[in-house]
Amino acid sequence: MVKYKRRNVEKAIVMALRDLGGSASRKQIRRTIAENEYDGLIYEEVYYTKKAKTGMYSPFLFDFNFGLKNLQSVGYVEKLKRNQDVVLSDLGRSADLTNYPTEEQQKIIAAYWDKKNTLRAERNKAKKITDADKEEAVDSDDEQDSADNDWKTQLLGQIKRFSPAKFESFSRLLISKMGVSIDKIKGVQLSGDHGIDGFGYFRSDEFRTSRVAIQCKRYTSGAVGESEIRDFKGTMDSFNAEYGIFVTTSYYTDTAKKIAIQGNRTVTLIDGQELTDLIEKYQLHIKPVTTYALDDYYFEKD
Repeated sequence: MVKYKRRNVEKAIVMALRDLGGSASRKQIRRTIAENEYDGLIYEEVYYTKKAKTGMYSPFLFDFNFGLKNLQSVGYVEKLKRNQDVVLSDLGRSADLTNYPTEEQQKIIAAYWDKKNTLRAERNKAKKITDADKEEAVDSDDEQDSADNDWKTQLLGQIKRFSPAKFESFSRLLISKMGVSIDKIKGVQLSGDHGIDGFGYFRSDEFRTSRVAIQCKRYTSGAVGESEIRDFKGTMDSFNAEYGIFVTTSYYTDTAKKIAIQGNRTVTLIDGQELTDLIEKYQLHIKPVTTYALDDYYFEKD
């Protein structure tokens, strides 16, 4: 398994934001970094999790959140606001990243954190914080982002423990929630004997009905490659399916992504991260917890 090693991720953040048009949610930025491997970061590193005292946590997310503040301090992103997209500044859109951070930028970043740490120390005089706690601590601005990441990490971990049969059943249930009507004969009873995990029909708003083939791969590590997608597309032909949906708990190689959209029969790829997003969207066997986030009024200005 590939493990994430702590590092500077600011270049990757800026590169992702530039590709996303200069404005995006934190989740979108992380996903774009993972899919495009900006600045040498790969999918498995971005979504790698490790055990901490309070459960699983993402080391990359820690560097990501601090990286956003570093970029804010040097003027590459506009002031970060709660529950709003991260926005590139004019400087962030055009600056040469080759030598980032320059010596001058390092001084600015250091001064920013010195000020933040001084304010934090004053507020926490009575509270002793160990070095290990500092490593895993998350600034209050990022608590909601981290909480969202935590439960989805747990969710994906549990799905990876499903038996193959349960994962196939789960995938059919999710896809049916997305509007695909599962064929009880072809899609359930006969699917396993013909190289697919489900088959159904989708009716669009224009009243056009399409045949949909479904494939599910419960991977605990590694990526779904070109051969799996080619095999699936071949099976789609035997079912005369107009398009396919491929679901995995892992992710896809670049070649697999290219093969998926070639030809007349395309395949929609759903990786592990999008899988958890869809479970949230369709509230599939999860219980929402109502809470509140304080806005900037309650927090001191940097």
